[in-house]
Formats: sequence, C-alpha cells, structure tokens
Amino acid sequence: MRTVVDSSLPLPILNRGKVRDVYAVDSERILLLATDRVSAFDVVCTEPVPYKGAVLTQLTAWWLRQLEGEIPHHMITADARKIIAAVPVLSGHQEALEGRAMLCRRAAVVPIECVVRGYIAGSAWKEYRAHGTLAGEPLPPGLRESDRLDPPIFSPATKAVTGHDENIPVSRMIEILGAEETARLERFARLVYERGHEIARRRGIIIADTKFEFGRSGGELLLVDEVLTPDSSRFWPVEGYAPGAPQPSFDKQPLRDWLDVQRAAGRWDGNAPAPALPDDVVASTSARYLDVFRRLTGSDLLKPHPT
Repeated sequence: MRTVVDSSLPLPILNRGKVRDVYAVDSERILLLATDRVSAFDVVCTEPVPYKGAVLTQLTAWWLRQLEGEIPHHMITADARKIIAAVPVLSGHQEALEGRAMLCRRAAVVPIECVVRGYIAGSAWKEYRAHGTLAGEPLPPGLRESDRLDPPIFSPATKAVTGHDENIPVSRMIEILGAEETARLERFARLVYERGHEIARRRGIIIADTKFEFGRSGGELLLVDEVLTPDSSRFWPVEGYAPGAPQPSFDKQPLRDWLDVQRAAGRWDGNAPAPALPDDVVASTSARYLDVFRRLTGSDLLKPHPT
C-alpha cells in the first residue's frame, strides 16, 4: 500500500482537511479519502505516516459495524469495489481508493466536537493540574494524572478550521445549539464512548478519551467523520495501567510528546510549520496505528477485511 500525502480524483473537491480530502459525489453523497498526513496540536506535519489513512478508514468502518442499529451514521460503504460500482466515474482509481476511501451520506456538520473523557489526561490534565478545572469548571480535588473519571465527563470543544480547538463548558454549548440539541448530542456521545470502551477493554485497550462529530441529514442526527481511531482517541494498554503518571500509548501520543519537547526547548512555537519529524518517530507512530488496528479488530490491516 503506497503512502499518500495528497489525492487527486475526478470529482469536485469540497475540502482538504488536516488528514482527509472530501469530494462531492452528488447532492446526497460525499467521498472521504484519508491520506497519510498527520496532525498534532492542530498542525499538519510535513512527513506522512505510512498506513495511517487506511487504519483510520478501516477502523472507523469496523466501529460503525459494531454500532449498527444503535447509532445512525453516515457510512454507505468503505469497500473500493462497491464505491466504484456506485460512482462509476471513479473506475480506474481503485488503487487510490483501496482501504482509505469511504462513501458517505452528506450531512451538515454540527460545529461542536463532542469530547468524552473517561480518564484525565492530555490538555484536561494540564488545565486541572494548574487550576483544578476543565474548561474553567471545577473538578473534584485530589485527582491524579490518568485517574479514571466515573462517570466520564462530557467536554465539548469548538471546531477550528485553522488554529487550535478550544474546550468549552456545556453551558456555552447550550448557548450555541440549544438545550435540547446539546442533551441529544451528549447522550449519543456517551453511548458511543461507553460501548466503545466496553469493546476495547475486552481486547486489552483502555479508551482514555475520544472526540466525536455529528451532522444532520434530512433532519436525522448522524455520527460522522472518524470514530474511535488513534487520531481521535487516546488508547492505553489495560495491562500495567497505573494512575499517577502518563500511560504507555497505542495512539500518536509519542509524536505529540516529541513535539512537546521541541516546544519546551524553544525549537517550536506551536504553530505551523511543525518541525521535521525524525524517522524513528514516524516509524514508531506507524507501528502503533497498525498495532491498535490488529488488537481491536483481530485482523491484519493488509489482509482482506469485509466492509
């Protein structure tokens, strides 16, 4: 499977995001193609991570199959042959689509990311350590880094097209979307997190936190974009879990940690462009994507995986 930084398909391009290229198919469908671009701290790095796009697409498709019947979603198919049969203009582009493309229903995306934190880590731990709060709201005293939060905390964030997303209190989300919509989104996000956490834990993985996106299509609320992937979630091994310190990671945390070191040393100001990633950081990040896919699905990425 070749590494892809940019895609070029015979469809109108709607958006080139940090990772995904979004193409218009018609008034009811779009095509999402996950490249191997990698972002951290909302900055896209120059160096791609091999296999990353395929892991994001195939893992999302796998999770959506686990959630079938529980949460409505936007995926039509992630099978390249079925995509070509449905969109004949893509004939001859199977190699570009294989493993990394998803045909989806169009949806108007809700402008809030629905974050669920089952454990305190990352930006939440940094704010709590400094102020005892999350998005300015107080949390219980005495929490340690990586402690479990029971029940999990629903922690929305504003979606940034450029720059950094910002954690906001639920009260601000209500101001933006209204109380009814906020409650519905929180209920859906908690359901997906709890279901995902249960499935992953049986496979030896803790989902510490994750973010979801939702959209509306014909009045129906749909789960959209990626779901419970190494880009949208923090994955830890169950074995050896010990709160009070950072945990070993199956996601791109090592890449974030390396960039954090560069920022702390004054070699990076946290904005684009990011410093060049060393080969070992790229290789270890790719290995973690492949490893978490194998652990969760029980299949190797490069073997046929039904969709």
